[in-house]
Amino acid sequence: MATVIRMPQLAAGGAEAAIQTWLVSTGDTVSVGQPLAEIETEKAVVGYESEVEGVFAGAVVEAGAAAAVGAPIAVVAAPGEELDAALAQAGIAPAGGDAVLAEPEEAGPEPADDAPAKAEPMPTARAQPEPSMTGSGESKRLFASPLVRRLAKEHGVDLAALKGTGPNGRIVRRDLEAHLATAETQPAQAAPAAGPAAAASAPVETAEYTDLPHTGMRRAIARRLTESVTTIPQFQVVADCRVDELLDLRKRINEQADASVSVNDLIVKAVAGAMQDVPDANAIWTDAATRRFSGVDIGIAVAVPGGLLTPVVRGVERLSLGQVALATRDLAERAREGRLKQHELEGGSFAVSNLGMYGTREFTAIINPPHSGILAVGAAQRRPVVADGTLGAASVMTVTLSADHRVLDGALAAKWLAAFVRRIESPLSILL
Repeated sequence: MATVIRMPQLAAGGAEAAIQTWLVSTGDTVSVGQPLAEIETEKAVVGYESEVEGVFAGAVVEAGAAAAVGAPIAVVAAPGEELDAALAQAGIAPAGGDAVLAEPEEAGPEPADDAPAKAEPMPTARAQPEPSMTGSGESKRLFASPLVRRLAKEHGVDLAALKGTGPNGRIVRRDLEAHLATAETQPAQAAPAAGPAAAASAPVETAEYTDLPHTGMRRAIARRLTESVTTIPQFQVVADCRVDELLDLRKRINEQADASVSVNDLIVKAVAGAMQDVPDANAIWTDAATRRFSGVDIGIAVAVPGGLLTPVVRGVERLSLGQVALATRDLAERAREGRLKQHELEGGSFAVSNLGMYGTREFTAIINPPHSGILAVGAAQRRPVVADGTLGAASVMTVTLSADHRVLDGALAAKWLAAFVRRIESPLSILL
């Protein structure tokens, strides 16, 4: 008996995901645990493994297209079962020798093509009906996923004008993105003249522009950080750290141990040490309680093509400096290559965002929910300092702590930041 493979929920709260690549072809034998596809969520590309054995009868959702969680994405036939029979059983019909999906029904009844559009409350406006594709004297459904319909509506694109490249002429996301990328900028239409004064007004010239469709990652960043600044009462605490001893320690470690320890690795270890010094800061807010952690899991902000990811290093307090260096480098590399697993992006109570490599003196970072804090790290710069009444110069690094006031009050945040600065300025304590 054929098995319908459905889109799994790979991310907590995720409503849909996209097939990035199918790793099997129609007719291939598949076994339990065999990778079938790479699926893109809002934050990561996740490998999906088969839970059944049999013969891959066909993909329901082609590579590059999105589907809602729980929607059919493929069919696996039982061993010895005819592929056409398996497809027919799953509601899929072969066309030209290749399997194509019969268009799934949308949730809820659709109005008849000739049904009048509902009137909006405003008497002068009327809702536009869903675009339809017309054939020879008979209208038929437009094959497009809910995601494509939503994106088309946001960009003001009439889907009827697009030619779908998916199965059965289905319009997929890449069709819409290609249309948006190649569309020529249309000049704004002049408003009707209201009189002699309006006719005398010169037309307003605007610069040419290109609309770049939002990626899933960009939408996730927009949603989560908007949620952060609108629901989390955030405040900042700033401190300067003298880092000459830290930089010298890093140099000696890398020379003597043939290692590759970065300043950021030392900062991550110092954050973990400060959490142990001030355990009340190692907590997050939940609706029911303040959740305090015994271990220290720290998110590392990583710039990736098209956005930002924050993979989490687990149990930093138990790791040596070398282990932290290996873990952060591995997570950062796989983040840039799109190979992180979803669980590597979840959890933790705190994050570090370092822009020092760009020469940024200082900045403020936004808390990434559900974390209760994030440390923004600036560049180490030579600055004038006064020590024992004598003016001199030192390498100074400015750090800014953004804290969730529901979890950390001002005094607690200041206490934690002071503990962090002590460890940075006495770097041997980081190694203990």
